[in-house]
Amino acid sequence: MAWMKADVLGAYTSLQRDYGDAVWFRTGPFQLFVFYHPDQVRELLVSRSKSFIRLPRVMETFAQWNGESILIVEGEQWVRQRRLVQPAFQPRRFTDYGRMIVETTQKLLASWSPAIERDCQIEVDANTAMTGLTLEVICKVLFDVDASEATERIANAVAVLSEVGFHEMQAAIRLPDWWPTEFYRKKRAAMKTLDDFVWGIIRERRSEGVDHGDLLSMLLAAVDEEGDGGKLNDRQVRNEAMTLMLAGHDTTAAALDWVWYNIARFPEVASRCRAEIDDVLTENLPTITDVPRLKYLEATIKETLRLYPPAIGVFLRQATESTTIGGYDIPRGALVGLSSFATHRDSRWFPDPERFDPERFLPPAVDQIPAGAYFPFGMGPRVCIGQSFAMTEMILIAATVLQKCDITLKNPTQDPGMLVHMALRPRAPVILKFQRR
Repeated sequence: MAWMKADVLGAYTSLQRDYGDAVWFRTGPFQLFVFYHPDQVRELLVSRSKSFIRLPRVMETFAQWNGESILIVEGEQWVRQRRLVQPAFQPRRFTDYGRMIVETTQKLLASWSPAIERDCQIEVDANTAMTGLTLEVICKVLFDVDASEATERIANAVAVLSEVGFHEMQAAIRLPDWWPTEFYRKKRAAMKTLDDFVWGIIRERRSEGVDHGDLLSMLLAAVDEEGDGGKLNDRQVRNEAMTLMLAGHDTTAAALDWVWYNIARFPEVASRCRAEIDDVLTENLPTITDVPRLKYLEATIKETLRLYPPAIGVFLRQATESTTIGGYDIPRGALVGLSSFATHRDSRWFPDPERFDPERFLPPAVDQIPAGAYFPFGMGPRVCIGQSFAMTEMILIAATVLQKCDITLKNPTQDPGMLVHMALRPRAPVILKFQRR
């Protein structure tokens, strides 16, 4: 497996190129199957999903900081917890979420305004800016707190755990956390930073006894009316809040890095996005009701997620019973993997796949994409619960910024490369130049 660890993107791509849509090999004591065809993707994630669980070793890694949250658990426990968390993502809540997203983005633009108002350009590191922005958004939506003073500290902790998680998922042996190395010292410090932040807010909220109308208030009050009538205890609230905070900003920030990279390097795409924004919004700030009308901007974001999916594949699955995928026998205990990165770049489903073309996600082309060929958020029962929130957030952030600013790359010929940790990010910094329109 060392060859896969050295270049995971290249490994999955070359396996399909050399062996086709179904690949089998051994890794240690396991048989590993990798599938690439959309029909196989649908079988694994939808029609045969009950025959698989996410690989326990991977989930144990995430459970160190997420606890037994909706991300980790399986079976009936997962069904119950998803039932309790799902109301947070009902459409009726999105009006307030949208307002918070736009207000937080305006706050970021205001911090740039001295340069922008003088018609000067301001240079911004995309990753730093988007990580800070999405973290402030999720803290406002989740906790109803202004996290601006804690943003850098939390972002650094998340970056450490992203690297730790990627390393530990692939390591042959996971050493105990007390191991006296700099790596594990940073891991312990990062986990404490996040724990102190989340627990502090939960304790404060419990002592207040006030419903803030945010996700945390919803979790504290949630009752499993369809099940046992129980509520989440404080540890369970902490686990779900931690998971939503981490998942709710890290992958979105990574996606936005690539969104700005693509908009900045393709002036014709930027121009069409701005024209649509002007037409839909006139001079008003975007709201949740504008999101369905920003179709080209949405297509631009979807095309970005095709080429640069923050999650380059789904978590490895392990068969809990003997079954079949694509006509291939999968024995109990075998591992199965999918690569959205590779399937998204297959010329059978996306002609000229390396070309950036938002038109793929507009009629009539979008109707030709097979189900299972595009799955940046996964599919089936374990599809990302925050998919709609993430898309809404990216559209509103992009619309708010593009309404006010022109964007170019400091180095227009730059290929930043790709870095795989827990989210796919540019390997080299992407420096953007913002200027008043």
